[in-house]
Amino acid sequence: MKVLVTGVKGQLGYDTVNELKKRGHTPIGVDIEEMDITDSASVNQVIKEAAPDAVIHCAAWTAVDAAEDEANQEKVMLVNGTGTQNIANVCKELGIKMMYISTDYVFDGQGETPWKPDCKDYKPLNVYGKSKLAGELAVSETLSKYFIVRIAWVFGLNGNNFIKTMLKVGKNHDKLTVVNDQIGTPTYTFDLARLLVDMIETEKYGYYHATNEGGYISWYDFATEIFRQAYEIMGEEEYSKEHLTVAPVTTAEYGISKAARPFNSRLDKSKLTANGFALLPTWQDALNRYLKDLKTQE
Repeated sequence: MKVLVTGVKGQLGYDTVNELKKRGHTPIGVDIEEMDITDSASVNQVIKEAAPDAVIHCAAWTAVDAAEDEANQEKVMLVNGTGTQNIANVCKELGIKMMYISTDYVFDGQGETPWKPDCKDYKPLNVYGKSKLAGELAVSETLSKYFIVRIAWVFGLNGNNFIKTMLKVGKNHDKLTVVNDQIGTPTYTFDLARLLVDMIETEKYGYYHATNEGGYISWYDFATEIFRQAYEIMGEEEYSKEHLTVAPVTTAEYGISKAARPFNSRLDKSKLTANGFALLPTWQDALNRYLKDLKTQE
């Protein structure tokens, strides 16, 4: 199968291309230099020349706080909404399947009940969420052969993420505060990429949720486990309990971000099992493998 993957320079696009190669598929990885998704002519030309059997659309504006800046809001909608519509239009014309990577931010993040993939109670809290919802609607209203996969708390080797930030900050501070009232589950792009390729090989279309297993946690829980494992794996004294204290705070107490964040990022993944897809490993196991890979990279 020939698969065009957008956002190849990002964490997920990078791992998805590698996974496709491992499976014997032919990936065509593109980023803005090869295909500007906001330019319909560029999208039309690149996809038609590539003539893929499917498109996995990972490219997106993901800077959540920067999206709130008035100067950026139109661009965010252009990238995540219009850009996705441009791709969907070509996929429809060619009669090929499309996979769109979305987010729990399309919901309002309230309550404690895990969001089900087919829930249509959309109430995004911020510009980023609104733009990703626009992308979802572009796909679902244009195509019949589509996958919309919502993910959360992403980390991968090829890019910046919460883990890398914690490791960097932890080396230069002896006390950190991390929010403990935003609840969800991390997603390792290496594991997610395998699931996405499993899915694109089928015709089991629709909305899905995908994160690692291991239970719902707060960012504070995640941070403490990051440092615990980092000390074990990397042996850096800065990450030991004797050198570093991590304290829980509420979102209100932390109070820095421009964009409103969801308190409830719990995603119901039972639809994966119902459709015969293997669930991802636990986030604790994923973190362990990730930290070992980071150490190897060094």
